[in-house]
Amino acid sequence: MTPHQSHGEQLLKINGTELCVETFGDRATPPIMLVAGSAASMLWWDAELCEQIAARGRFVVRYDHRDTGRSACYPPGQPAYSFTDLTLDVLGIQDVLGIERAHVVCQSMFGGIGLMLGVDHPDRVASLTFVSSSTGADDLPPPSSDLAMPAEPDSSDAAAVVEYVVAGSRAYAGGSPHFDEAAVRALVERDVARARNYASTLVNHYAIEFDGPARGGFGDITAPTLVVHGDHDPLLPLPHGEALRDAIPGAELLVLKGAGHDLPRPVWDDFVSALARHTEGGRS
Repeated sequence: MTPHQSHGEQLLKINGTELCVETFGDRATPPIMLVAGSAASMLWWDAELCEQIAARGRFVVRYDHRDTGRSACYPPGQPAYSFTDLTLDVLGIQDVLGIERAHVVCQSMFGGIGLMLGVDHPDRVASLTFVSSSTGADDLPPPSSDLAMPAEPDSSDAAAVVEYVVAGSRAYAGGSPHFDEAAVRALVERDVARARNYASTLVNHYAIEFDGPARGGFGDITAPTLVVHGDHDPLLPLPHGEALRDAIPGAELLVLKGAGHDLPRPVWDDFVSALARHTEGGRS
């Protein structure tokens, strides 16, 4: 095994629940915690992307949120946890892995986890990166009028669920020339087959309430911050990324040309290079 490859998945007892965690790279290098978006398991941080980040001298951690992948599952529509719990899950993973401070990368809706970590737990955060996220301000533009989401499937029909998630991913790509339907379909098929209960994956993250940081907001983040946003994002158009950059003191913005509400393979080089520069430094 080369130093940047996976160390394998582990089921760990964390924050009163069970989470599936996988790591890549040298544990002595700066740690990067990858936090996927809503309804997304660790698989949506592609293993090859994780290996590329690790090859730049980083210890990469990806994990399944509750109600995704192999992590703890709750009945559909009845998530027995809050945004605060999901934030404490990140810190619990850091504790188990012996990471005092991590470079945290949060995607989409779970940029809220990055906000809560940055404001309420600044001593545990070496830097923040927000991917395809937003401040949520009321004056930001709504989703594109071209964003047509598919009808919800019968969750007991695995083939229908796969078609639904693939169609949603196609819509979220916003007409991007980088959208690779075959690759997305293969990922979704693995994701659906791997999940404890994909019916819960489809709904439970949208049923939790954002309880927010205990104090302050984006303007109170002190960690070095990188904002990453696709210029084809139809769900959260580019002004959302620009607003996030403007809200966080000293934040920088990387615009991914041709990317939608995702991280397609053709933009990986730009993303990995920017992330490597952003997370330079020693072991945390």
